Amino acid sequence: MPINKLILGDNLEILKTLESESVDLIYLDPPFFSNRNYEVIWGDSGEIRSFQDRWAGGIDHYIAWLKERVEQMHRILKNTGSIFLHCDWHANAYIRVHILDRIFGEKNFRNEIIWKRKTGRGETNHKSNHFGNEIDTIYFYAKSNENFFESQYSFDVDGYSEYVEKQFNLVDKDGRKYQSDNLASPTPRPNLMYEYKGYKPPQNGWAISLEKMIQWDKEDRLIFPKNETGRIRRKRYADELKGKPIKNLWTDIEISSQSKERIGYPTQKPEALLQRIIECASNEGDVALDPFVGGGTTIAVADKLNRQWVGIDQSPMAVKVTEFRLQKQAGLFSSPYTVQLHKYDYDTLRHKDAFEFESWIIQQFGGIPQNKKGGDFGLDGKMPDNTPIQVKRSDNIGRNVIDNFFSAVQRYDNNLFSKNQKTDKPVGYIIAFSFGKGAIEEVARLKNEKNIIIKLVKVEDIVPIAVKPAIGLEINEIEKDEKGNRKIEFTATGKSSAGIEFYSWDFAYDKEKGFKPSVIIDKEGKQNISLKTGIHSIAVKVVDNDGLENTEVVQLKINGVIDVKIHS
Repeated sequence: MPINKLILGDNLEILKTLESESVDLIYLDPPFFSNRNYEVIWGDSGEIRSFQDRWAGGIDHYIAWLKERVEQMHRILKNTGSIFLHCDWHANAYIRVHILDRIFGEKNFRNEIIWKRKTGRGETNHKSNHFGNEIDTIYFYAKSNENFFESQYSFDVDGYSEYVEKQFNLVDKDGRKYQSDNLASPTPRPNLMYEYKGYKPPQNGWAISLEKMIQWDKEDRLIFPKNETGRIRRKRYADELKGKPIKNLWTDIEISSQSKERIGYPTQKPEALLQRIIECASNEGDVALDPFVGGGTTIAVADKLNRQWVGIDQSPMAVKVTEFRLQKQAGLFSSPYTVQLHKYDYDTLRHKDAFEFESWIIQQFGGIPQNKKGGDFGLDGKMPDNTPIQVKRSDNIGRNVIDNFFSAVQRYDNNLFSKNQKTDKPVGYIIAFSFGKGAIEEVARLKNEKNIIIKLVKVEDIVPIAVKPAIGLEINEIEKDEKGNRKIEFTATGKSSAGIEFYSWDFAYDKEKGFKPSVIIDKEGKQNISLKTGIHSIAVKVVDNDGLENTEVVQLKINGVIDVKIHS
C-alpha cells in the first residue's frame, strides 16, 4: 500500500493496483455533472482528457464512468471504513440510486449530509425562473455495520453561543460559569433509589450511582438546597461543553474569497469541512484516500491530523499544488511522502538523498526496500520472491560493483542463489543511472560461462526521465518610499517542451526550512512586493505540464541601493 503518496494518473487504473481492504476512509469530490460539454479548472491536458472521457455521453455515461471507480473504492475500503461522496443536484439522485445503493447496499447508507455554502453561485442574481442553489450533497455510506464513527460537536451552530450565554449564567467561587441541572432520572431506576446526606431520592431515582454522587460531591459539582426536602442538583460547567452535536445539516462551515486558505482553485473546499469528515470516520494513523485531489484540501488536512493518506489526480497541476500545500504547512515532525509523476527530472533524482532514492526506486521497480540504512551485505532491497536488489545512485557503474554484488547475493541466500541459477532466473538486480563497458561485459561473461544472470536495470527503464524546465528571473524596481522601502516587480519566465503550467513564490525563503510558498498558484509568473531595508531571499518555482519543476533563488540586499544575487 503506497502510504503518504501523491500519484499522477487515471484514478481507475491506480485504484486497481491498491490492495483490498487497505483504506479506512475515502472522500471524493468528483467533477460535477452539468449540461456543458466539460468544465476545466486547472486547464492542463490531463484534466481535459479526464473531463472529455466523462462527457463522451449523457447522464448514463457519467454514472457508468463514476460507478466503475466507486466499485474499486468499495474493494479497497476496510470493513470498518466509510466513504463520503460529494456531489450536487445535477446527479445526486442518480449517484445514490445507481451507484452507492447498489455497491454499498441501502442498509449501509448512513447520512445524506447537506452542506450549505454561505453564498450561492449567482444563478439567480438577475431575473430567473427558479430559486438559487446554495447547497451541496455529501453521501455518507459505510462498508458494513461495523464502521468506525466518532460524533462531532460545534460551537458555531446557529444559536448555540446565544444558548450558552443565556443558560450558563451562574458563576462559582473560581469564576467558572455553570448552570444548575437536574439530577433526577427521567425513567424509573429502582437500583438508584438511595438517600444522600439526608436528601431523599426523586420519584424515579437518581440519574447517577452513589459512587458518582460521592465523587461529584468531592469535586464540588453538586448544589444542595438549604431544606432537605429539596432536590440535589448538579453544576454543568460551560467550559466543559463539547458544543452542540452535529446533525446532517451543516451550516457552520464556509470558505470566503478572502480566506487565507484560498489558493486560487475555484471549487476549493474548506479545511474545516474535511476536518469534520476525517475526524468522524478515522483515527490517527488510519489511511485516508482522495481519488480526485483537485486543490489538495483532503490531503493537507489528513496530513495535519496525523492520518496516512493517498491522493490521486489526472492533472499534474493538481498534484504539484497539493505538494506545495504540504511543503507550506510542513513542520519538524511532519511525515515524509512521495510524489509519483509520469516523468522525472534526472538532476533531481541523481542528487536526491541516497537512502530516500534507494527506497523510492525499489518501490517503483516493484520491490521491497530494506527501509534501514546499511542494508544486509550491502544490499538495499528485494523482489517479492526475495531476489536481492542493489541500488547505485550513480552513472557509468564499473565492474567492481558487479564483483562485490556477485559475492553478496551468494552470502545473502545461497539456496535462493542456486535455485535462480538452475531455473535461468536473475540471481539479483542492480539499479543505476548507467553502466560502464566493464560492468556490461562481466554480466555477459557470468551468463555465458556460469549461467548466472545478474540483471542490470537503468533508472530510465523503471521511470521515464525528462529534462526539468528552464527558468529565468527579471527584477525591476517600481518605486521607493521616504523610508527606503522598495516596491519590486519580479517576472519569472519558464521554458519547457512540455509547456509551462504555473509558478509558485516563497518571499521569505529559508534553505534550511525548504520551499514554503507564499503564493502557491501564479499562472503569469509576475509578482509585485514591497521590501524593507535589509536582506531578502526569494524563491520562485516553475512547473511544467509533466509536473517537473525548477527553482530560482534571488537574494536582495536593500540599503540605499539594491544589490542582487541569483542562485539557481
